[in-house]
Amino acid sequence: MMEGVAVRVGLLGLLLAYVTSAPTNVNRDWDIYSFHINSTVTSRYATTVITSRVANRIDQSQEIEFHVRIPKNAFISKFRMTIEGKTYDGVVKQKEEAQQQYTQAVSRGQSAGIVSSVGRTLEEFKTSVTVAALSKVTFELTYEELLKRRLGKYELLIHARPMQAVADFKIDVYINEHPGINILEIKGGLSTKELANAISKTQTSTEAWVHFYPSKEQQSQCDSCGEEGLNGDLVIVYDVHRKKSIGDLKKSDGYFVHHFAPSDLPRIPKNVVFVIDRSGSMSGRKIEQTREALLKILEDLAEDDHFGLITFDSSVSPWKKELLPANQKNLEAAKIFVQNIRDRGATDINAAVLRGTDMLNRHLREGTASLLILLTDGDPTTGETNLETIHKNIKEAINKKFPLYCLGFGMDVNFEFLEKMALENNGVGRRIYEDSDAALQLQGFYEEVATPLLTDVQMVYLGGANLTQTNFSQYYNGSEIVVAGQITDNNIEEFTAEVIAISKSNKVTYSETIPTEKPITARSDSNLQRLWAYLTVKQLLDKEVQLSGNEKETVKKEILDLCLKYGFVTPLTSMVVTKPQGEESQVAHKPKEGETPTGTFPGHRLYNIPAYPSISGQPGIPGVYGVLGPMGGPHFQVQAIGVPQGSRRAGRIRSNVARGDKQIRGQYLLQEDFLLDANLPTRSTKMTTTTVSPLIRFLLPAEGQALPLCYDIPVGLSLRLLKDPNNDFSMNGHLEKSDDAGYQKIVIHYRSDQHIDFDTTGITFNNGQNATYFPWSLNINIEKDSVSLILRDKEMDITTGSTRVIIMLYERDGNVFLWPVLRERPKGDNITGIMARPPVVYEEVQGTTIKLKIQDKEVDVSRASTVDLSVRSAPTVTCWLTPLQSALQGELADFTVSQL
Repeated sequence: MMEGVAVRVGLLGLLLAYVTSAPTNVNRDWDIYSFHINSTVTSRYATTVITSRVANRIDQSQEIEFHVRIPKNAFISKFRMTIEGKTYDGVVKQKEEAQQQYTQAVSRGQSAGIVSSVGRTLEEFKTSVTVAALSKVTFELTYEELLKRRLGKYELLIHARPMQAVADFKIDVYINEHPGINILEIKGGLSTKELANAISKTQTSTEAWVHFYPSKEQQSQCDSCGEEGLNGDLVIVYDVHRKKSIGDLKKSDGYFVHHFAPSDLPRIPKNVVFVIDRSGSMSGRKIEQTREALLKILEDLAEDDHFGLITFDSSVSPWKKELLPANQKNLEAAKIFVQNIRDRGATDINAAVLRGTDMLNRHLREGTASLLILLTDGDPTTGETNLETIHKNIKEAINKKFPLYCLGFGMDVNFEFLEKMALENNGVGRRIYEDSDAALQLQGFYEEVATPLLTDVQMVYLGGANLTQTNFSQYYNGSEIVVAGQITDNNIEEFTAEVIAISKSNKVTYSETIPTEKPITARSDSNLQRLWAYLTVKQLLDKEVQLSGNEKETVKKEILDLCLKYGFVTPLTSMVVTKPQGEESQVAHKPKEGETPTGTFPGHRLYNIPAYPSISGQPGIPGVYGVLGPMGGPHFQVQAIGVPQGSRRAGRIRSNVARGDKQIRGQYLLQEDFLLDANLPTRSTKMTTTTVSPLIRFLLPAEGQALPLCYDIPVGLSLRLLKDPNNDFSMNGHLEKSDDAGYQKIVIHYRSDQHIDFDTTGITFNNGQNATYFPWSLNINIEKDSVSLILRDKEMDITTGSTRVIIMLYERDGNVFLWPVLRERPKGDNITGIMARPPVVYEEVQGTTIKLKIQDKEVDVSRASTVDLSVRSAPTVTCWLTPLQSALQGELADFTVSQL
């Protein structure tokens, strides 16, 4: 641990000696003279407004940036800029309506999506505007969220990073909870050291005020603060009194909300099965942290609990065939089993979860609660691999008898697949982040579901309409069930809430009746109305994930109508940020969990296209893997284009395809039946036009042969370049959308949360707390703590451990892009990525067509050429054009990542 601290301080300190931080400029020509964050919480619904006032201090116009971070769980609901007394409001629209502005910006190489994910809990919002000489601008962003109760407490997270010390800096929080506030704590990095003296709090029985007013001097005195001012979180932790078992029922302006969280109940013994991925990708720290967490979880099992353990790779290995009681003897034996879990093999998720389901189905005990917990870090790669079939199999096997919780380990996991599987079975999906505290994350999740108090919970509201979810399979101690709805009937005099559930083997009922006001009128700005809208949209988004066809479209329309009415920015809507005349508008999209902001336009879908039969027996085009995951198996026939432009649009394939003795290059029309794979309804649709993604050609050296291999990958994808789990090193890259370029961005991760980001403008070193930026034009030579960084002539040479990589900046034919070169391959096993493949061994096979024998398999190839970008002079070399699957010994999906 101390070594990691030394690296952070030492290497970052040396870098700072060479450069200045990108966002930091103490002598900047503009000044944030006021930065206020105001948050109001009522009935656990928080509305937060960030207001930043900035002055242009020089006598010429300049661009000024607004850059803040907000909780992932929140919806942005308002953004405005005020310049010279004129206000410019952001407008929430259907995402497709913002398509034109988005596409135009992307085509110019600009980043149009201005909301992106940052770490575990935050999203980043940034925009900029040109401000006239000696003028001022006010930015105002509003976001809303329903606070979720976890382990008996609510947390309001406020992140402050104004990018400079601010003379007028304030955070004001007001909490109003009519049941009464029984806990109020202030946590987070902004509550430590000298900053603690800048916090004041006042509390009555039902209200609380928290004020954070640090001076400019204090704003540089937290662990992650410095000359650029505050950089950290202020976390307000609280809980409310629960004097009645029915909970807190509140109504206002024609809406109601019911918070139900009883604690005066006996715990229900549970039956729990842990299904643990032990495939090769779990090697290194992942498997170690999984073992550590499981050992701690086993210690926390109660003696009347029953449990089972299943590990899986390409085979499934249960610890015992049956669930066993959690007595001391069984727990000790289970710990020995856990300590001997080792990584190996592929990933058969379908068989493993079905085995766990079967164990629970054979062990359903009256008066108990059952749950199934899956932990995996990858996609299904063996056994049943069709995602829809897996979903169908698991849903039918569980049949609503118990919840399935899916924990996705790391950023490479197909989280959308896991989340859908969990939601279809009354559970939740949760990402476990690869970090030093991953074991604690796993334990923390288990603690949330460790103590069931009720099962089969039904919430009934006489006089209620348009209700949010009212049926819940289980209720856990420390959590909370929230239901909201409308009261629309003017004829009812009383509103009644009733809860019916099972506590152990006994049926329990709670009820409360409250009078209704007359007449019932709803205000659009009502706090409860917005809470209802927020909760409805959240639950409909979860529902939409599980549906298809007309049902899916109906739910999407319902979501869209609510978002447009209440101004919520969600995965289905976008906010167009309007600016003064002459400046381009920007579009704010809310990313899904794990989604990479770059790479795809809204409304566009990339498909999984298998290598299809080629002309005259030559190799086909490698599969294209879309960011939305496999979508069946469309098959196309390729023919040279020879049709007039207009009604048909031609796709462009950046590749050479042999046709007899001719090389055809350029444009092709994809025009054949669109055949759906088995995972989609069987039908055949005539496709007359489509676009195939251009391809970038890669070289693979050959051992003992004159010609290397080459293979093609579609542009615009995010790829795993190199991963060494033994030394905590990984490198990912995002390809440009041009076939004449290379990578748009490359990120190197090493030593826990440290990473280096490369793009075409410069390099950013990030140690998890601070970021240092430097342009490619600098010369740097640093060696510290076994890490070497050398930058010269637009080439960055990085050496860490046994790995040496060079990132080269190219400017060719009007394109600016990056290209990575592996100079020294990491030592050890389980090295993965497209750059991890050692020089290939092949034999030429004599015959009427050209074939190579690779890994004992004969492969059709053709002679081709490409540019060798590993050499600065970039010579053109001849190569054997080979299907990607043969060159890399895997599918393209094995080498794509969802986030850099």
